[in-house]
Amino acid sequence: MKQAESMITVDSLVKRYGNFTAVNGVTFQVQKGEVFGLLGPNGAGKTTTLEMLVGLRKPEEGTAFIGSFNIRKELQKVKEVIGVQLQSTTLFELLTVEEILQMYGSFYPKHLPIAELIDDMILTEKRKSRIKSLSGGQKQRLAIALALVHDPWVIFLDEPTTGLDPQARRTLWDIVLKLKKRGKTIVLTTHYMDEAHVLCDRIAIMDRGELIALDTPETLVRNLHAASAISFSVSSEVDLNEWAKVEGVTKADCKEKEVVLYSDDLQLTLTSLIQTASERQIALEDLQTRTATLEDVFIHMTGRSLREE
Repeated sequence: MKQAESMITVDSLVKRYGNFTAVNGVTFQVQKGEVFGLLGPNGAGKTTTLEMLVGLRKPEEGTAFIGSFNIRKELQKVKEVIGVQLQSTTLFELLTVEEILQMYGSFYPKHLPIAELIDDMILTEKRKSRIKSLSGGQKQRLAIALALVHDPWVIFLDEPTTGLDPQARRTLWDIVLKLKKRGKTIVLTTHYMDEAHVLCDRIAIMDRGELIALDTPETLVRNLHAASAISFSVSSEVDLNEWAKVEGVTKADCKEKEVVLYSDDLQLTLTSLIQTASERQIALEDLQTRTATLEDVFIHMTGRSLREE
């Protein structure tokens, strides 16, 4: 490997489409056995970054290594050691679960036992079912099984739970955590902050083609310097500087008429906030308090919600 501890080394990747730079000099490393999250709203560049790593797009500048293999010079070797589940996977819907896994397995010199793979993906009862009859969650689990059939070193999952119901999402989470226990290196993109917090050892936040933060979920939240968030709406124009002067506030953000104040002393800040609003005769609407989250980190850093279109 290029570096003993790293399974993936990304160095200054750039991808352009005409005058538009989709990915602008992204650099990071992923450790062996790590679940690494790429987060960002649509257009942030996370999917393009993933597609360059798996050989679907060619970078204009920079390069990356999967293990010891250079994605620009040894792409065939890279493809032998990675498994990929894309946002949309087109499957042969008249084949059964068992048949399509056997077909994919035949593409490789060796593959995992198909029966075990079906059991691992919780598809045992569907092994003889045609793909067209599967639910959304079952199709996603099958897509992951297809990515795993050749026992890859690294698994890329591009928004694996988008569109799934809560139970199906949790089932996918369990599968990802099981793969991590087996020592697989996993890179996933997601629109869900709770998913990233549960699954990822480290998270890279992308916005407008650039990497703007990289750390563990806990450290990213801690760097807000606030244990609590207080959100409310006002009917008047927001003067963020004035709200930031409320006692105990460490950071203040706003989006249109909604204000979010971050504080390490919730009681002090609430008391001061209500007093300030009363003195100015401002009605606080939809007042809520909660523990600060990764979503707060993202909004603070980018000024927009993760799931914003």
